[in-house]
Parts: sequence; C-alpha cells; structure tokens
Amino acid sequence: MFFLLSFCLCGLLLQGEAQDKASLWRGNDRSGRCQYTFTVPSPVESSCPQTGGPEMDGLKARLSLLEVLVSQLSGGDSRLPGVQQGAGARVQSDLQEALNRAVGEKNLLQSEKERLERELKGLQLRMEEMRRETERLRNKPCPQQTPVVPPSPTLQDRVPKRPSSGSNPMSHFMTRPNSQGDSSSLRDSAWQHGSPGFQELKAAVTEVPAPEGNDDNTGCGELLSVAEPVTHRKADNIAGKYGIWMQDPEAVSPYGPNMLWRIDTIGSEIRQMFGYEDLEQLSKGFPSKVLLLPELLESTGATLYKGSLYYQRRNSRTLIRYDLASESIAARRELPHAGFRGQFPYSWGGYTDIDLSVDEKGLWAVYSTNKAKGAIVISQLNPESLEVKKSWETNIRKNSVANSFIICGKLYTLASYASHETIINYMYDTETSQGKAVAIPFRNKYGYNSMIDYSLAQRKLFAWDNFHIVSYDIRLGRQQAN
Repeated sequence: MFFLLSFCLCGLLLQGEAQDKASLWRGNDRSGRCQYTFTVPSPVESSCPQTGGPEMDGLKARLSLLEVLVSQLSGGDSRLPGVQQGAGARVQSDLQEALNRAVGEKNLLQSEKERLERELKGLQLRMEEMRRETERLRNKPCPQQTPVVPPSPTLQDRVPKRPSSGSNPMSHFMTRPNSQGDSSSLRDSAWQHGSPGFQELKAAVTEVPAPEGNDDNTGCGELLSVAEPVTHRKADNIAGKYGIWMQDPEAVSPYGPNMLWRIDTIGSEIRQMFGYEDLEQLSKGFPSKVLLLPELLESTGATLYKGSLYYQRRNSRTLIRYDLASESIAARRELPHAGFRGQFPYSWGGYTDIDLSVDEKGLWAVYSTNKAKGAIVISQLNPESLEVKKSWETNIRKNSVANSFIICGKLYTLASYASHETIINYMYDTETSQGKAVAIPFRNKYGYNSMIDYSLAQRKLFAWDNFHIVSYDIRLGRQQAN
C-alpha cells in the first residue's frame, strides 16, 4: 500500500515538474516487510503547515509515556514533582521529626531517672535519721521505773540515786531478761517491737581517784577518768556524720607508726579508706593514700592491728582481715552465731552489731547472739586466722548501752551517745570474768557519738562525734577500795 501510494505521488509530481529532482528510499517496516519511499520537493510551498503527521504524533506520545514509566521506576520523575518528589520529602521529614521526638523523650526520661535516684538517696538518709531519732526517743528515761531486782548494798553505795524516784538506775544492767516476757525485762532482739530496756542515766557522779603511787599510765589498770574531748577535724559533707578513725599500734611497712586512717560510714558503698601521714595532715584534710576495699564495710566497728584492717563485711557476720601492704584480703571467717544487720546493735543503731577493737592483750570482738539473748559477748580473736580463742558472756544487754571499748582486757560501756554529759557505766574484766557498775563522767561534746575506741598507739580514746573527729586523754590506775 505504501509502495503504490508513493509511486502514484511520484508519478504525479514527475508529470508536473519533470525537471525537479526526486529521491527514493528503500527499507523494512516494523513488520519486517520491504518498503519504498519517494521524496519530491514541493515547487510552490516553502514550508509545510505541519510536520510528522499522525504517525509521528503517536510515536511522540509513546515516547513520552515511556519516559514517564522510566522515571517512575527510577523513583524520581522530574515531570511529576507533586507526586513522587513531594511524597519522598514528606516521608523523610516525618521520619526525622519522629527521631527528634524520640531522642527528646529519652533525654527527659534520663533526667527524670537521675532526679528520682537523688530523691531516693535523700529519703534513705532521712529514714535512717528518723530511725535513730525514734530509737533515741524510745530510750528516754521513764519516770518512776521499778527495778527488776532490788539493788545490792554495794551497788547502792557506788551509784548515786535519782532525786525524783529513789530507784537504782544501774540495777537493770546487772539483771538478765526473764524468759516470760515481763514488761520490766529487756527484750532480746532489735526485730521485736516494744519498749526497749535502755534507760539514759542522768545521775550525779564523782570520779574515784587512784591512791598516790598507784597511777600507771604506761601499763594496765582500771580506767579512772576521761578528760575533756579534743577536736581534730570536722567532716566536709554528710558522708562524714558517722565514721571511724584509727592508728595501728604496730604499723607495718610501707606505712609509718604515725600514719592515721579514716573511713566515712554514711552511704551504701563504704569502700574508701583515707590515709594521713600524721595528725597534722589529718587535721588539714590532706590524705596521702586512698585504699579501695574489695568488700563493702559495715558500720563503725573496724580497727587496725599489725598492718591489717579488721572489719565486718556488709550485711553479714563475716569478719575480714585486709592487708594494707598488699591491698588484698588476707583472711575471712564468720563470727559464730553473731547477730548482724541491726539484730543486736548499740542503742544509737547504725548496724553496730559487731565491734572490733585492739588493746594490750590483742584483738577483740564485742557482739551478741540469740543464745545470749542480746547480752554482750566478748571474744578474743586470733589476729591471723580470725578464729575465736575464748569468749565471755556478760550480764549487760548490748542495745542498752551507746557504745563500748576495751582497755587492758576490760570492757567499758557508755551510757548515752546523745547526752552531752553522760557516764561510763559498766566494766567487765575478762581476767576475773566479773562485771560491775561504774560511774566515770564522759562528755559527748557534739551530741551524737557513733564511734568510740581505745587507741593503743596513743593510749587515748578515739571517737567520732556528729561529724567531728575527737580524742580523749585517759587516766588508768588501781581502783580505790570501799
């Protein structure tokens, strides 16, 4: 058909314009058939009104459609910015906005978590303060308390009576609690609720002087008097309200004999032990050594002896010997049947169930057991293995006294941790296995004594009184006979 149409057109043109030049092309069409095409210039038209014809327009339309499909497949049709490009930009913007919102919420949650943790720590400290204050209020003296056992003439002569009631304030120290749960007896566990048996003493007391020539400040003897406290330093923050300070009486290299150590005992992670070259550096607050204990420490009952720190591991009855030179644990052992974590503390609380100390006769532990029904038990320990060598059971309840210390194998107890003017009210001699009431004046200068111990190195009492590190000079000698 194309051949005939072209041929006829060619014939007409050749007839009208024989002199014009004509062109002939031959080629295959889309179906593969041979096609001849003639081209003849127009003698009258300089240009045609339209070019291409319907076939060319169809081809252009198909090409345009093909370009659109290719653009869609490639994901970026420049001809359709409102569909593909706009949608992609909106999706990316939404994702970025969601990411920014998630990051912001995460930061807010982290800040809220940190704030809640700080508030929790503050509440825990406040709860501890309130618990101790409750214990102090519960231990206040009751008016006209009837003694469990009538006082013996000997005790009545040695301890002054209260002006208001005439009862003997020391009688409950010399009597074990009965097994029937009498309201006047002393209960045997801090876990049991009820009125505790501690009564704060406010009796007038006088010092019993030693006879001339019997005073012995370099050897052993009974405690005769305690001087006014000397303040060496005040703690810088709340962590130092309670604490321990110590000096090794038989220091071992690399630390010298003047080295002093301090541990702050407020907080749940008690590990740091600060060392000072001497008392002057301690007063200035410039430690020369800081040790990190491998096991958490419990309360204020630690002590130093022969190059080792002896302390109770947190929340257990396990004793630990920590070697300062090697900075490692040299021995550990459970103290048999000892109460812990607030079962048999001193009256001020603080989880002071096990109190370790050193004197002229070695290493000691003061504690209690269920078998002893809360009465103070004294055990002498092997300083190498921590084994119990010998034990003594006293007639005084542990939670009825504020604190205790041992000098020359004799245990002394403090009546009150909060009264500014109080007394050392009881002494137990491990050599004779006998106890007795005493009345040695003692001053809590700052009103909250959480640690008191005998320093064999300086032959003084070391104490920690409401943020303050203090010491007391003492006088030993023979007690005057009645």
